[in-house]
Amino acid sequence: MNIFKRLYTIGKAEINSVLENFEDPIKLTENGISDMKNQLSESMEALAKLKALSIRKKNEIESEEQTAKDYYTKAILLVQKSDKGEIEVSEADRLAKEALKKQSIAQESVENLKKENEKLQDDCEKMQANINNLKSSISKWENELRTLEARVQVSEATKDINQKMTQIDSSSAVSMLEKLKEKVVQQEAMAEAYSDISKAGKSVDEEIDDLVKNIDGEAENALQKLKESLKKG
Repeated sequence: MNIFKRLYTIGKAEINSVLENFEDPIKLTENGISDMKNQLSESMEALAKLKALSIRKKNEIESEEQTAKDYYTKAILLVQKSDKGEIEVSEADRLAKEALKKQSIAQESVENLKKENEKLQDDCEKMQANINNLKSSISKWENELRTLEARVQVSEATKDINQKMTQIDSSSAVSMLEKLKEKVVQQEAMAEAYSDISKAGKSVDEEIDDLVKNIDGEAENALQKLKESLKKG
């Protein structure tokens, strides 16, 4: 977490200045997450070493406990042999005392090893807590990164749109629309004019034929109505 450590070492005013000058907040966040992941990896490795030491201490404790039991058993056997007359009393007592001394030393070693192992287990718990906090922080900042990326995309798109809007001359746009409207009106007027011209260009005979056709049509309709009335009557 070198980036964060560097930030914490400078004053608040300087932090604000630095933050204002960051050109790529996404890259900075990615670097921070990368630092935390590196520290997580180192912490996991350290935890594995601590647990390995703790396992070795447990094995040593069991071995020393067995040694203490063996020496105590040997001291008992020596006294028993002495009672049976198999060994001289003085010799049995001497050797039994030595066995009990070794049993005491082994038992003392057991107690020391237990204390060392308790310290190792305490260190393991603290390291595990740090690892859990790092995992939680990494998860949090990865979510923050996704949110930040989305916000940057939106802000860049908004900036681009606003920039383009500022480049548009509203007066020229209105002028262009007025010209288009005028062109449409002109086209409509031209179409109506051509229609009048086409009508004016008909000959007298064409006009007569048009009227006659209309009359014939009206007479035909009247005849059909008459026939229908006669059928009903």
